[in-house]
Amino acid sequence: MPISSKIARQMEEASWIRKMFEEGVRLAKQVGAGGIHDFTLGNPDLEPPPEFVASLRDLVVRPRAGMHRYMPNAGFPDVREAVAKWVREESGVDVGGKHVILAVGAGGGLNVVLKTLLDPGDEVVVFAPFFPEYAFYVDNHGGVLVVVETDDRFRIDLDRLDAAIGPRTKAVFVNSPNNPTGAVYDAATLARLGEFLADRSRRLGRPIYLVSDDPYKKILFDGATYSHVFRHYENSIAVYSHSKDLGLAGERIGHVAVHPAADSAEALVAGMTFSIRVLGFVNAPGLMQLAIRDVLRASIDPRVYQRRRDVLYGALGELGFECVKPRGAFYLFPRSLEPDDRRFAQACLRQNILVVPGVGFGRSGHFRISLTASDAAIEASLPAWREVARAYSIA
Repeated sequence: MPISSKIARQMEEASWIRKMFEEGVRLAKQVGAGGIHDFTLGNPDLEPPPEFVASLRDLVVRPRAGMHRYMPNAGFPDVREAVAKWVREESGVDVGGKHVILAVGAGGGLNVVLKTLLDPGDEVVVFAPFFPEYAFYVDNHGGVLVVVETDDRFRIDLDRLDAAIGPRTKAVFVNSPNNPTGAVYDAATLARLGEFLADRSRRLGRPIYLVSDDPYKKILFDGATYSHVFRHYENSIAVYSHSKDLGLAGERIGHVAVHPAADSAEALVAGMTFSIRVLGFVNAPGLMQLAIRDVLRASIDPRVYQRRRDVLYGALGELGFECVKPRGAFYLFPRSLEPDDRRFAQACLRQNILVVPGVGFGRSGHFRISLTASDAAIEASLPAWREVARAYSIA
């Protein structure tokens, strides 16, 4: 075989999101793209806000000298300072530019964090349901993924977490608002988690790092609020991406910030700066670093996603689907109408609806719907959803 057996196996086990997307491409060739109701990819469809467009235009018209050359691996110093100021505002913690590195999106940032933290066999805890690429990211760096179930409303269960903590636990991931559930961890939840991890770190005699992956933090509904992890736990690392808030998924720009009071904070930043180089990223895209510098607080309009959520959540509820109402991000994660969510996804496919089985996110018996389909596309899908419900005799 021309490729490694490991990669061949991982490709076979790879994300259900991509598998269903590819199925949609095949189906579109048969029935036409207009006949497909594709809810697979979380690919933001809203264009970047005008503040970003103006910033990018200004860089094109009045380019900064040397902006396309190599730079410090951690990023342009003035951009690191700008990000640090924003993190200070959100967290109330005295973060400086020296605590920030610019990253190639959140995916690149997480890989940099894991390469810096993990020795072979170290464990990383994730809460299910979870973004499926976490498993590959942890494996990239010799780590072991430990999955802890949340409750039936996707809330963190500290007793289950306690049972999963062991002598090799190096980090715990949190993702809020969550992909795929839309759950938002409030300040009280994060405070309890921080207290728990501080206690377990003392018992182990070394820190357990809390890694917060929060690219959806500006997409909040129904008065939900975002609480920065730095407020609740010192041994924390915040990873961010502008794929969602600025609609820049294809530009791969984000950052990693280390809590200034974290154990070995200086060494962590130095290790991440080294890792961004040796992983082959070298640095985050220079043009994008400069383009976001002065528009970090800008955002797409989250009310668009809330409107879509309301339409589809309401319609599915009327048809008899069970779903915890998401308070952020741009997904729904209902229960499937039969225990085998893969079979249910195939039943949806017969009505030209493409969804992702929950098993791909570590929680079977559910399925994910992405709300990055247009308002018109969501409305057009409602008769097909009615046919799915009718096939299961609930409508």
